Amino acid sequence: MKIIADDTIPFLKGIAEPIADIVYIPAKGFTPEVVKDADALIVRSIDKCTSELLASSCVRLITTATIGFDHIDIHYCESHGITWKNAPGCNAPSVAQYVLASLLRIALRRGESLQGKTLGIIGVGHVGKEVEKLASLFGMTILRNDPPRAEAEGPEPFVSLEELLACADIITCHVPFTREGKYPTWHLADEKFFSQVRRGCWFINSCRGAVHDTKALLEAHQKGLVEEIILDCWENEPQINQELLKVVSIATPHIAGFSADGKATATRMCLEEIQRFFHVRFDRLKEVVPPAPANPLINLDAFEDHRIENAFLQTFDPLVVDRKLRKDPSTFEWLRNHYDHPREPLAYQVKQSTPAEKSLLQQIGFQVIG
Repeated sequence: MKIIADDTIPFLKGIAEPIADIVYIPAKGFTPEVVKDADALIVRSIDKCTSELLASSCVRLITTATIGFDHIDIHYCESHGITWKNAPGCNAPSVAQYVLASLLRIALRRGESLQGKTLGIIGVGHVGKEVEKLASLFGMTILRNDPPRAEAEGPEPFVSLEELLACADIITCHVPFTREGKYPTWHLADEKFFSQVRRGCWFINSCRGAVHDTKALLEAHQKGLVEEIILDCWENEPQINQELLKVVSIATPHIAGFSADGKATATRMCLEEIQRFFHVRFDRLKEVVPPAPANPLINLDAFEDHRIENAFLQTFDPLVVDRKLRKDPSTFEWLRNHYDHPREPLAYQVKQSTPAEKSLLQQIGFQVIG
């Protein structure tokens, strides 16, 4: 069996080799000539699996180490007998970690608490649920908008988009990118969307860049409709809008789902799909695990105040990569490919907590000792 894999997928090398011929290539290396004799592909969102790439190939299975799959021509695949599999939920905790860390950074800068603020979550799938879980632990009130789920499950847990926009202090988008169907998300956050928001709200996009209309978002900020902007996803990546970059509160190069834990889960899911499809077994699959963090012990007594918030920011601080992107926006793709994948709270031990802090820390996912 021959596998062609993106060479930036973490924790993959050495796992499949005992039973497969696996070739690692950069994103620009995915050409018809290279993939023509491959049985399977392991790709990322930057690896475009088009009809042109696949037309003369022997590829039978495409696995992507991502939740999204808009980089795969699924219509071509389905009409030509090529199976494709994404990794739903693989990085959901990582995106939630990104969202909450970013909100904490802004709240601390403003001298405010997240407790009592209303968070409107648009798209309550794998990621939206994880965001809700963490935000609730920090005392936020949640509004949920998810038309496909409301249609399938009933309207009770959900609100209309209009109600969410009118009531939410903070709006975060966690929808798939679609141009077609009953609920397209291309430019979901457009001029009409921002005209309905609660004045001075915060807006977050960590799903897909084209979910927001750049021009409309800029105008909403200029009018004071949107006060704080957190952007991990941008239209026309990696050529991001410089005017927008200047006004966003936190700017990152599409790395919200890039925790080491999420990356390991995605890699493992891709290999599991290959196992099932080709009826093979990778004996070293259990070795797909991220390394321990450099400083896995967090002492709460090191913080004068906001102890829980600062402990959380020890796991991931968005300002680190924010500063790098602002210094040289042209490095957007380089920063993605050379990102120092953080660990999630479950990789950290926290000591010197009070009984009340211990309970909250454990619910967040930390290991609590002493």
